Amino acid sequence: MPLHPEARAVIAATDAAGGLIPEGVPAAEMRATFAASWTMPDNLEPVGRVHERTIPGPAGELVVRVYEPTGEGPFPGLVWFHGGGWVIGSLVENEAACRTLCREAETVVVSVDYRLAPEHPFPAAADDAYAAITWVQEHGAELGIDTERVAVAGESAGANLAAVGCLMIKDRGGRQPLLQVMACPVIAPPDDRPSYLDFATGHFLTRSSMEWFFEQYARDKSDLDNPYLNPLAAPDLSDLPPALVMTAEYDVLRDEGEEYAHRLMDAGVPTELVRYHGQIHGFFALLVDQLSISGIAHQRAVNSLRKAFTAGLEPAADAVDTTGH
Repeated sequence: MPLHPEARAVIAATDAAGGLIPEGVPAAEMRATFAASWTMPDNLEPVGRVHERTIPGPAGELVVRVYEPTGEGPFPGLVWFHGGGWVIGSLVENEAACRTLCREAETVVVSVDYRLAPEHPFPAAADDAYAAITWVQEHGAELGIDTERVAVAGESAGANLAAVGCLMIKDRGGRQPLLQVMACPVIAPPDDRPSYLDFATGHFLTRSSMEWFFEQYARDKSDLDNPYLNPLAAPDLSDLPPALVMTAEYDVLRDEGEEYAHRLMDAGVPTELVRYHGQIHGFFALLVDQLSISGIAHQRAVNSLRKAFTAGLEPAADAVDTTGH
C-alpha cells in the first residue's frame, strides 16, 4: 500500500533537516547532534517508579534504566535494547515505549545502556546484551522481578541485540527468555534484497546509513559472518525463544527481518511475523509521537508478552505470518 501520510510527513521533515544520519560526521558528533534533535514526547504513560542503577558488565558497570509497574510484585521482567546502529542512541529516545510496555504488560522493564561503536566495536554490544539478560535472570529479584518470567525486546540494532543475546544463551547452555520481541530488526549486513534496493534512499533510514553503521561496529569483514552480528549466519535456530517479529513495509531492513522470522518458523520456534504496511523504520519506539501505528504495535507486543508470561505462545504449527495482509 502507499506510504501512510504520517510516515510521508516524517520523511519530509527528516529530509528537510539534512537526513536521519548526516554523512561524513564523526560518530561522537553524530551522537551529540542526534541527542540535541530529540524531543521527549508529551503525555508519557505514568508508571510506578523509574530509576537508574548499574549492573555488572563484561568490561565494567552498565547503566540501566528501570521502569516498575504500580502494585505489589514480583512482576515479570523485560530487558529492552534501544536502536541506533550500535553507534548512536541512548536510554532517552525509547522512554515512551518502555513506559507503555511497563504499564500495559505489567512488567519491570530494564532498558540497557550498552557500549557503542566505534569506540567499542563488535562484540562489545553483544557481550553487554548477554550480560544484561543473564544478570536479570539471575539477580532480577533485586528489582522486584520474577526471574522465571523474563523476556527480551528491542528495535533496530536493539532488536539485533535481543536476537543475538538469545543465540549466545543457546550456545552457552543458559536458560532462554520466554519471548523475544523484535521491531524492525537488523539481522544481516546490507545486501541486494529487494527492500534494500527499493528503499535505499528517500524512506527515512537509508542504505548508506546502514553501511556506515556496519563499518563502525564490525572490526573487519570476518565479523560480518559471525552469528552474533549477523543472526542469519547462524546454522541452527532451533531451541530459541518464541518470537514476535514486526517489520515495516518501507524499510531497508524489512526483508532480512522477515527472512529471519521464517527461518525461526522452519526451525520449530513459535513465531508471529507482522508487516506494518505503509510504515517506515522506527515505528515502534523511535517515532511514537509521530506515527499513530505505534500504539497498535505496542498493543500487539503487550498481548504477546502477557501471553508469554502466563501460558506461552501457540505451537510452531500455528505460527502466524501477516506480511501479505
